[in-house]
Amino acid sequence: MTKTLYRIGQMVPSSNTTMETEIPAMFRLREAVRPERFTFHSSRMRMHKVTPEELKAMNSQTERCAAELADARVDVMSTACLVAIMAQGIGFHRQVEEDMRRAVQAAGADCQVMTSAGALIDGLKTLGAKRISLMAPYMRPLTDLVVQYIEHEGIEVIDSICFEIPDNLEVGRRNPLLLLDDVKRLNTSGADVVVASACVQMPSLPAIQRMQDMLGIRTVSTAVCTARRMLDHLGLDPVVPDAGALLAA
Repeated sequence: MTKTLYRIGQMVPSSNTTMETEIPAMFRLREAVRPERFTFHSSRMRMHKVTPEELKAMNSQTERCAAELADARVDVMSTACLVAIMAQGIGFHRQVEEDMRRAVQAAGADCQVMTSAGALIDGLKTLGAKRISLMAPYMRPLTDLVVQYIEHEGIEVIDSICFEIPDNLEVGRRNPLLLLDDVKRLNTSGADVVVASACVQMPSLPAIQRMQDMLGIRTVSTAVCTARRMLDHLGLDPVVPDAGALLAA
């Protein structure tokens, strides 16, 4: 019998209010055009301010959260913070995924593991992106670390705008439609892809398709890339209506 119900797990910063809304929203949109159904489950890691110290402390909770989600026997689990991983050093998402895999096995479970940081890289590579422009809410030093991380993966960042919002709760309260004006200040000349939000806490889903149509450039967010990678791991068609090129039919 073909499986039609899947459990989606996320390891969410305690101050994150976006990934538990945007990820389910995308999967609900998919449910309108495909037969599979999804439930959503979270484990939380303490983090309030987006500082190197708090990000590092949050990463130390990875294995506990992975074990908790494994107890729920989710089908796929992902971290729900990009900068916490990218700030720890080039290629660090691969180490985090290995730590998660080990915790899942120790819990006697069998599920796919991934990170939102790795999902952004994978999503850009799926689109064949060579040159991108991005927007992020971080302070400039953290934004520069994200840029360096992406460029180490072989993707040039033409330009980056950062809004320098240190309070993670404030990031989550930002109106996503402001991005449609923000992107007008972003240099997108020659870009293969625009990353509307390189942060899973900065809301962007309502702006993704509108920005892509406005710019004529394929547009993604880290949340969009996370949803795509989850569907890939589940072996399901990566289709979500009105969510940009990465999730187009």
